[in-house]
Amino acid sequence: MSWQQEYKNKLITLEEAVGKVKSGMTIQIGIAASEPVGLLEELARQKDRLENVTLWTCLPMRSYDIFMKPEMEGHFFNENWFYGVPDRQVHPEGRVSYTPNNLHGAAIDKLAGNGGQLDIMMGTCTPPNNEGLISLSMGVVVEREMIDAADMVILEVNPLMPWTEGDTVIPMSKVDYFVENPAPLITTPPVVPSEVEVQIGQHIARYIDDGCTIQLGIGGVPTAIAEQIADRRHLGVHTELLVDGYLPLIKSGAIDNSRKTLHPGKYVAIFAIGSQELYDFMGESKDVRIMRGSYVNDPYVIAKNDKMISINSAIQVDVMGQVCSQSIGTRHFSGTGGQLDTHRGAVMSKGGRGIIALRSTAKKGTISTIVPTLAPGSGVTVPSQDVDTIVTEYGSAELRGLCVRDRMEALIKIAHPAFRDSIREDAHRLGIVPDKRFF
Repeated sequence: MSWQQEYKNKLITLEEAVGKVKSGMTIQIGIAASEPVGLLEELARQKDRLENVTLWTCLPMRSYDIFMKPEMEGHFFNENWFYGVPDRQVHPEGRVSYTPNNLHGAAIDKLAGNGGQLDIMMGTCTPPNNEGLISLSMGVVVEREMIDAADMVILEVNPLMPWTEGDTVIPMSKVDYFVENPAPLITTPPVVPSEVEVQIGQHIARYIDDGCTIQLGIGGVPTAIAEQIADRRHLGVHTELLVDGYLPLIKSGAIDNSRKTLHPGKYVAIFAIGSQELYDFMGESKDVRIMRGSYVNDPYVIAKNDKMISINSAIQVDVMGQVCSQSIGTRHFSGTGGQLDTHRGAVMSKGGRGIIALRSTAKKGTISTIVPTLAPGSGVTVPSQDVDTIVTEYGSAELRGLCVRDRMEALIKIAHPAFRDSIREDAHRLGIVPDKRFF
């Protein structure tokens, strides 16, 4: 049988595809820009015949009815690895719950927690190529492991998706059903860094030399960093997330991947979120490799890149060096994601560095983000024993190997001046850094 006939035989409507979902099933949903728009919308339309369906998600990019509307209570429950804005909005209503994870082990751990069982994998892909292969296109965070584990695989075919090489490319034999839906791709607007973010970017840039391999995130700070390092040469990319911040560095000649010690010449990433320009680049470049999260984010794999620089953001850092990037006290905000993975990998790398960036204050300057102790209930994203370098607009604190007393003093130097004395006094008073005047 030809691949054309195989594809035709597996092609069904959205209604028919969702009709295969039964009450009590567990479904993995494609992540971020790989989320299957049509299938999620159709699931919501068929809610009345379904009860207790569990969805495994990560960073949903749109406010779907299935996640947002109160009437979905009892029909669907969302188990989420990394919250976005919609998840934060509905969390108080009890229809979503966070699954703690390190990205490189997320798929294996989730399956283990469910007895190895997954009923359906729903994701997205490109149309077949001339050889009858398909590409998962925008990412393989957990998608490859979940395709292998699921009893049924349903993929939404979107001709607008770029063809990408790597672990994204699979034969049609791995898929049970296809539905066609040319949904517009999720895109993110350009970010203009604030003055504070520019200052943070300037401090971080001094750690990035020619020949470094970099891992940037998304937002104002990574954009500011890119502006500061456009004059570097022979930079490489090994990153969890491929974003627009890399494009100006590619155009300026700063990135060419020529000195990478792992996958030289290749842009290595797990998934992508950005502009149409980024997606066009992914589809046109023969050097982009989208590879599974269990490989790319394995700290021991990351460490094979000499001079690896990982840059992540945070919400709070305490004088012990504990980093919280996932919650505001007990209020869950995002997730661990790959932060600890990439941080540990960079620290283990020859000549590498794990950098945590944050503003010195929050809530319009009324509170310090450098604190004696994390807010009660805060999740520890990077433990104190793993911390390396903390950066604010006031400079950098290199904490690796320092005792708590010296960590406190280094962090106070990069805290906002209005809070420096109170941080020290509270640390003394609480006995974190004992001072006899307080006892």
